[in-house]
Amino acid sequence: MTTRLEGIYAAAVTPILPNGAPDLEALPGYLGFLAARGCHGALMLGTTGEGPSFSALERQAIWGKATEVWEEHPDFVLMAGTGTPSLIDTIEFNKQVFELGYQAVVVLPPYFFRTAGDEGLFDWYADVLYASVPDGKQLLGYHIPAVSGVGLSADLLERLAAEFPRQFGGLKDSSGDLEHGLNLVRRLPNQSVLVGNDRLLGPALGAGAAGSITALASLSSPLARQIWDAHKAGEDISALQEEMDRARAVLDERLPAPAFLKAMLHELHRFARWPVRAPLRDFAEAQVREALTAMKAL
Repeated sequence: MTTRLEGIYAAAVTPILPNGAPDLEALPGYLGFLAARGCHGALMLGTTGEGPSFSALERQAIWGKATEVWEEHPDFVLMAGTGTPSLIDTIEFNKQVFELGYQAVVVLPPYFFRTAGDEGLFDWYADVLYASVPDGKQLLGYHIPAVSGVGLSADLLERLAAEFPRQFGGLKDSSGDLEHGLNLVRRLPNQSVLVGNDRLLGPALGAGAAGSITALASLSSPLARQIWDAHKAGEDISALQEEMDRARAVLDERLPAPAFLKAMLHELHRFARWPVRAPLRDFAEAQVREALTAMKAL
């Protein structure tokens, strides 16, 4: 049986230089900023981190440089977004990050052939788990059907948990559907259900979820950690969750999330103004000013 990953995790952005290359030197400082503001860890190169927009060599460099956060924050948990439509690439990415010391991988389903069904998806995930996830490490599924086009059913996840109780750690549920998340909590009692939407943090924790991996944590991790700590202490978190809901609404109304977050990290916390990669577009100056006003109004 696996030890559940629990806590508040940031879906980290990926710093990028003006010339379009990853800003590797900025990574340790940014991750240290997240650690100091209450994050238990971070997911590198997930959706918010624009993972599919980076080459294999760039991903390797980013994952490697991120480990320097352990020099000052040795307990900071690093996860890697490694899912690709290629079984072999996904396996190789997993091997690389586990050799670096990452605790977990968050793996999208193979999203090109979308008619494989649960049997095909089980075979694919089983091959990945057998080939690349050692004892003491974990694979989390990544349920984000609005983006990937392929959902992970509760039946599939339950079967993976039964077949791989030590290596299959649960999932990041970015469906935004509370009922779906609560159903998964009931059916995966020994695995981690980590919600991907801050609006669901309080209700999901109350039902037994393990925590969250969210984009907004780059800005709101102190509040998310307050919710986490208050929940653990048995305190009422309703007022804190209402505050979080207002913050999340600011993000949801100003997509894409990577562009919003990079602009606000610059304006509010003085990080460099990191661009996003095409096909995403950076915020225009008017959008930045309007978003900044909305954030300050919180």
